[in-house]
Amino acid sequence: MSMNMSQLSEKIEACDICAERFSKTKTAHSPRPVFWGSDTAPILIAGQAPGARVHQSGKPFDDPSGDRLRSWLGVEKTVFYDRTHFAIVPMAFCFPGYSANGSDLPPPIVCSKTWHAKVIAAMPQVKLRILIGGYAFKFYLGRSGVTDTVRAWRDVTPGMIPLPHPSWRNTAWLKKNPWFENDVLPFLRARVTEVLT
Repeated sequence: MSMNMSQLSEKIEACDICAERFSKTKTAHSPRPVFWGSDTAPILIAGQAPGARVHQSGKPFDDPSGDRLRSWLGVEKTVFYDRTHFAIVPMAFCFPGYSANGSDLPPPIVCSKTWHAKVIAAMPQVKLRILIGGYAFKFYLGRSGVTDTVRAWRDVTPGMIPLPHPSWRNTAWLKKNPWFENDVLPFLRARVTEVLT
């Protein structure tokens, strides 16, 4: 039986299936699902997982990565956080934590396996899916190479646009691949404007 967005929000926000996993990370944190679903938004952003700052704030992309992403999209914060415009559904809703050496842990697969299909089913109105990073590429496109996938953006399934993660860690990648800023971003901004108009 399918659930509506209100029911899903309640279930996801109470989810603790990764509690034991998170307790064993360097951060030893508790689950805090950050869910930004919408049954009216025409644009879906499928990211990776919340970072430590978003884990604290409870607001997706509430960090420098979000600033860069909003610049890429050509939208202000008020538009970005308006759920009549954007739904934000990462591959995992909780901050995965850090490994013993301080590296980001990957989003637990159990999260997308448990929730993603249900969430997508509750959002038939979505016209554009913006895929961010290899985990989203693998889930939606069956491929994971970031550079090759983003470079082939014109050939990706209609209604989907792959992007690298907007993290500061990818600044070198952006400098090495100027075609992204020159070719992909103008198309992305135009498409976002078209869908939101």
